Amino acid sequence: MLFINLYGIILNSTIVPLDLQNHQGLPVKRILITGATGQIGSELTPALRKRYGDGNVIAAGHKRAPDETLRSTGPYIALNVRDSAALEKTVQQYNIDTIYHLAALLSAVAEEQPQLAWDVNINGLLAVLEIARLHNCSVFHPSSIGAFGPTTPRHKTPQETLQRPNTMYGVAKVAGELLCDYYFTRYGIDTRGVRYPGLISYETLPGGGTTDYAVDIFYGALREKRYCCFLAPTTRLDMMYMPDAIRAAIEIMEAAPANLLHRNAYNIAAMSCTPEEIYASIKTHIPDFTIHYEVDPLRQTIADSWPESLDDSAARNQWQWRPEYDLESMTADMLARLAEKLG
Repeated sequence: MLFINLYGIILNSTIVPLDLQNHQGLPVKRILITGATGQIGSELTPALRKRYGDGNVIAAGHKRAPDETLRSTGPYIALNVRDSAALEKTVQQYNIDTIYHLAALLSAVAEEQPQLAWDVNINGLLAVLEIARLHNCSVFHPSSIGAFGPTTPRHKTPQETLQRPNTMYGVAKVAGELLCDYYFTRYGIDTRGVRYPGLISYETLPGGGTTDYAVDIFYGALREKRYCCFLAPTTRLDMMYMPDAIRAAIEIMEAAPANLLHRNAYNIAAMSCTPEEIYASIKTHIPDFTIHYEVDPLRQTIADSWPESLDDSAARNQWQWRPEYDLESMTADMLARLAEKLG
């Protein structure tokens, strides 16, 4: 039996403290983040803890041990999102009302293990949505530019357009968008999400994505002043600096529901650039930086099927989305912060 008092939740004789204060004067939320040790989760977790209170944000990871920040600032648990019983127990134990579901295999890794990618990316999402239905939780689930395919308009890709991806990662993303829509229309579950472009971050190492070069290139510039890129120099893709990506995840979950005409899979954009343009931007700070190219056929094929730029007018109009970083400001901040991190 579950008992709730002002001091915490008592479940199976275990007291889980409730943090009844946050630093923003916001309504108290109890948030679970799956995939908290990944590229997005490792930065979203501290941002949400700062906003809603450390004890109100439970970080969950699968295999990777959490870093010191996740361990020291709030609750951390090991969780396989495909284990519905363990997931439900966690939601009950911590009195969760909001789930940021980030656990997934990324594009290049998903192509190497497509069956596992479907199991993790879709069955994991289905488990989360079912628990959300049973316990009335809101769910944030990110989609991606990978949800589009080679027949999608590549320039200013519309919010609603043809989606015929030719990768398992993309197929799972489209299926995930539809699942979230279904659980909203069929059960009234508050599902929300964005389509992320390629993400650039100084906090975490790349995790098997097609746009990983845009992170690797900064390490190469600072460590060796040279970089070997696995995409062709003129491969244009939508990209975004991680602080903007984190802000988008928080803002859409705080947006007034009546304003969200799409709810799931909003296009969001910040900068459209090529490896050669990122290289040139870095070179203004590190003049002796050099680059050469050894194209990876798998990742190049994936990149060539994705949009060059996204039309994010729906997000701008419906919940006032605005990026804060362009290529130049991102490059300057990325180099400064990564240099500090690398000592």
